[in-house]
Amino acid sequence: MKLSPRQQRWAARAVSWLVRLLGRTIRWRTQAPASARQLLAGDAPVILAFWHGRLLMIPIAYLRAGRSRVNVLISEHGDGELISRTIAHFGFGSVRGSSRRGALRAMRDLIRKVREGADFAFTPDGPQGPAQQVQAGVVDLAQRTGYPILPVTFSVRHGKQFASWDRFLLPRPFSRGVFAWGEPVWVGAEDDTEAVRAELEARMQGLTRAADQTTGRVP
Repeated sequence: MKLSPRQQRWAARAVSWLVRLLGRTIRWRTQAPASARQLLAGDAPVILAFWHGRLLMIPIAYLRAGRSRVNVLISEHGDGELISRTIAHFGFGSVRGSSRRGALRAMRDLIRKVREGADFAFTPDGPQGPAQQVQAGVVDLAQRTGYPILPVTFSVRHGKQFASWDRFLLPRPFSRGVFAWGEPVWVGAEDDTEAVRAELEARMQGLTRAADQTTGRVP
């Protein structure tokens, strides 16, 4: 069902409110290596990477880490407009595009925003999958900017995992949860981008499995 602009505004406000409320009911703990904590505590921009199916609580993880300026790459089709309006309620910016549509324009916009000193955020398996497989755009941006890719995910002990392509995870209120940050991935100018892409994919998959094990969640 396609929403009118007015309906999208109200829906975005409601979703952002529900995410904040849900996030407050969960007993979170944060796991992060020293390298990730150092980056998050600093002022230099980072490129966040998280799976599409684990995106719902990432705004809470990001704000809890003490960061506030981020631009999120959002698809030009489907529910992209609603997501863009929703994250605006968290104070986040957005750039429209994907690896399939608007990719060149989106990359230009992202690189332009580098000069503003903001972080970036990608769902490298979005907007349509395959699930938990990294597409090349995030690695390309890291190589062009010299900024590190910082994987992040969340897991909860109790929640609904939908039978969608991304296995979207909706936490249950008052559950036990974890925010897990991974080791940063740096991409040099001469690096083999396919090798980096495969390494990032393996790290993100492993980070998600470890987060699920921490909460006792059975995939």
